[in-house]
Amino acid sequence: MSSPRARIREVLPNLYLGRYQPGPLNALTDIPGVLVHTVSIIQEPLGSAKEVRTGVTTILPRKDFFNQGCYAGYFRFNGAGEMTGVHWLDETGLLNTPIIITNPFAVGAAYTGIYEYCVRNYKNSRSICDWSLIPLVAETFDGILSDISAFSVQPDHVVRGIEKASGDAVQEGNTGGGTGMICHGFKGGTGSSSRLVEGLEFDESSGTTKPVTYGLGTLVQCNYGAQRDLRIGGIPVGRLFMEGDGRVSKSMGWAGESATSSTESKRDGSIIVVIATSAPLHPIQLQRLAKRATVGLARVGGWGSNGSGDIFLAFSTAHEIPGGPAGGSRPTVSQKISILEDRSINALFEAAADAVEEAIYNALCMAETMVGLDGKRVEALDLERVKKTMQKYL
Repeated sequence: MSSPRARIREVLPNLYLGRYQPGPLNALTDIPGVLVHTVSIIQEPLGSAKEVRTGVTTILPRKDFFNQGCYAGYFRFNGAGEMTGVHWLDETGLLNTPIIITNPFAVGAAYTGIYEYCVRNYKNSRSICDWSLIPLVAETFDGILSDISAFSVQPDHVVRGIEKASGDAVQEGNTGGGTGMICHGFKGGTGSSSRLVEGLEFDESSGTTKPVTYGLGTLVQCNYGAQRDLRIGGIPVGRLFMEGDGRVSKSMGWAGESATSSTESKRDGSIIVVIATSAPLHPIQLQRLAKRATVGLARVGGWGSNGSGDIFLAFSTAHEIPGGPAGGSRPTVSQKISILEDRSINALFEAAADAVEEAIYNALCMAETMVGLDGKRVEALDLERVKKTMQKYL
């Protein structure tokens, strides 16, 4: 049995998690308009399929993602993974699609699910699709605990996720695409966090600046790393655990295999990070913001192994960029937008690093022990032991 689960702020109230305060939910959904849904698929052996422990996480940048796009950018820290649609982000910096996170064998089903939803809702009056859409689907590998060859994720899981996405607190741990994931040798999964950053905004009516609060939220699907590298607040908790009892949690949960086995060395997991902000950033600034996820990841112990798919997305909800049919031959300006000054962006960079760090902690702290494929068992992080280990450092 897992020890009672709690988020990192409850487990370690004195842990320093940065200068900026979290939002009311301390989650991605603190950003107004951003909606999230998670669904887990838990199946016992049936026919040729073995145990399934997988799921789907759906993120909507806004409810009307189709007609009102967002500026977005991404960063590939290590590319042994997939995030579809990023060529279009490179080309235009525009995000007009749900963001789906799942397992690698479900990327096709998720892609199809986005299309099925959009076909049902956005065909024209002649029941024809006269538009183009490039879905964004990301993945991490859950084939240690789940029979990914069962292809359990279906397009309808994605359709329902888009329909049911809400602004409620994000479910964490063994949920959504993170259902079967492993992190630093312990049960991993889905985590979230947010920050509030005070800024200044130009007021046209007075011709002066006025105070404004920008939100920044993160969601992670973490499935990477070895126990020896796990750090909390800079303390090498994973190594201290190992020195205390000599037990090593394998980074990808292979029972009975050495840490140098060919299987483990070929695949050392991945992490997908999604960052949303209400600050008015353009695509290049959002690429830069996405890069700061690397700092939060490194604080916890991630370093981008050769077999890891570490891909980070950032988008801004500040602007509603109209979609629809292609324009004519005349260059057109249909709206004016405000953009944050580069020289004042540091606070958002710092907040992003802090929020990603905390989101990973939340995934580890909220995940529960799981038994999956062929009886493989991955233990949850022992929170009581974390408390005892960290006592003398806090």
